Amino acid sequence: MKRWKYYLFCVGVMTLTLLFAYWGSLAVTVISEELPFVRKHCIVIDPGHGGEDGGATSCTGRMESEYNLAISKKLDDLLHLLGYQTRMTRTSDVSIYTTGDTIARKKISDLKERVRIVNETPGAVFISIHQNQFSDSRYSGAQVFYAKTDGSKELGQKLQSELVTALNPGSNRKSKPISGVYLMENIQCTGVLIECGFLSNPREEAKLRNAEYQKKLCCVIGATLSQQLSNT
Repeated sequence: MKRWKYYLFCVGVMTLTLLFAYWGSLAVTVISEELPFVRKHCIVIDPGHGGEDGGATSCTGRMESEYNLAISKKLDDLLHLLGYQTRMTRTSDVSIYTTGDTIARKKISDLKERVRIVNETPGAVFISIHQNQFSDSRYSGAQVFYAKTDGSKELGQKLQSELVTALNPGSNRKSKPISGVYLMENIQCTGVLIECGFLSNPREEAKLRNAEYQKKLCCVIGATLSQQLSNT
């Protein structure tokens, strides 16, 4: 069985267990009140960029923000099935700035708003979804960057390991601490930034805009996240 199918199987078993153990209308109550890990953690999903800030441009001319949002929405759906509370920093192709009369000032406002959303959420765990890009099209593979906050390094290393095993076998990419990124340096909870792949690599870009591959990616993230949080 392929690794991603194993993750999907695990997700399915966990979901069915919840539904059969707490039948009917009780399922909603149990998911929100009875399961300890649900009460403790709210997953804040951040689709990077948005609106006039499209991020990187893929080799097919699509903007990074489009990929980020599509993957984030699928991850949000999956985590709901697993019983998690979630919150997304944006749910459409918009920038979430509240002030600013120039692009630069709007970007600063946008980042501050994302930080506010994360830090005001009780029990937050932060997942920021991005795509990589480089001038040399041969580079590929997902890479996870982690914040300085408690639990971030452990989550980042585990996600990196599972992403390589399931989706990028043979990759030598390692998780790394992140610096110089305002959002990641100002959150107060466990947090990682996932560069899901390289939009500059034609083969990988085709995967990243494929809905089925996006689901595989989310299965790996969701299963790994659930495993890590069950131990905290």
